[in-house]
This record gives sequence, C-alpha cells and structure tokens, in this order.
Amino acid sequence: MFDAMIDPTATPTERRRATPLAARPRSLAGRTVGLLANTKTNAEAMLDAVGSLLNERQGVAGLVRRKKLSITDPVPGDILADLTEQCDVVVVGVGDCGSCSASAIADGLAVENAGIPAVVICTEAFVASADAMADLQGSPGYRYVRIPHPLALLDEAGVAERAEQVLDDIVDVLTADTATVAA
Repeated sequence: MFDAMIDPTATPTERRRATPLAARPRSLAGRTVGLLANTKTNAEAMLDAVGSLLNERQGVAGLVRRKKLSITDPVPGDILADLTEQCDVVVVGVGDCGSCSASAIADGLAVENAGIPAVVICTEAFVASADAMADLQGSPGYRYVRIPHPLALLDEAGVAERAEQVLDDIVDVLTADTATVAA
C-alpha cells in the first residue's frame, strides 16, 4: 500500500523555481557512477546492466548502488546525501509506470539540485507523466532517456538488450561539451 503518491498533473498555486542542471564532465572515464533503483521489476537488473556497460566501455572508476523502497516517494535524504557524497554522476530508474516515472524524474532533479549530473530512464509509455513532473518541478524539457515499454516483463537477455540500446543516450545526457563542463 502506498503512503503517498506524487501527482504530476496537480496545478500548484505557485510554480517551483527551475532546477539548475549540474555541470557535466567531458567523459565518464575515472568517474564514480551512482545507480538509484526503485522497486519496479527489472529496475535493478537494468541499472546493473547499464553499470556493467559503463564500466566496460567508459572506464568508470566504480559503481555505487542504492535502492529506494518506494516507487512513489521522493528519494530519502540519507540516500540522496550518500549518492551526492560518493558519486560524480547518477543514473535513476526505472520509470515503468505513471507514478514511478514521475517520481524518477523528481529524483533526478533532486540529484541535479544537489550539484550532481543525473539521467533518468523511463519507458516510452509514461513520457506524459515524466514530462508533467519535469514541468511541475520547474524544469520543462528536462532530458531523460526513453526505452520501449514494458521493462518489467523482460527476461535477463531482454534487459541486457535494452541497456545496450540506450547506453549511448545515457552517456550523452551525463556528459557535455565544453560550454557546461565540470572540472
């Protein structure tokens, strides 16, 4: 049972300030990558597959795995602090339903607000929820990575294939040109 749900369609009386995006590194080589999973089926498997590919192909220094215990609640403060203290970039996922897609976007923006570049993975079926949450958070047009729906029904090989398909997009969102580069 859910204690609370994030309603991305709510019309706040006052819009939130735009979340500034964190400066991106030029490369992920030598960086520590956080993997923030929710409890959706295959979320951890997807992030593990992405982490393995980042390690293999991008030369990341390490992976920090964390898991939220709710698909709808914001990332807990202790997990957010842990990720921002230990990681250079964070991958958040997976939005594979309306509520968890909105929550994943909110989590990605919380990480960005803490000064760490983040990318969120959502399935294409729930872009309306994801985009609505980005708008609600004051960050219309927030870039996240989209994968075909559903993720939850895939076997291990299917999850690995999705990770492979989206890897370049993940790297693209987490890294930047010299105009927005972090040291």
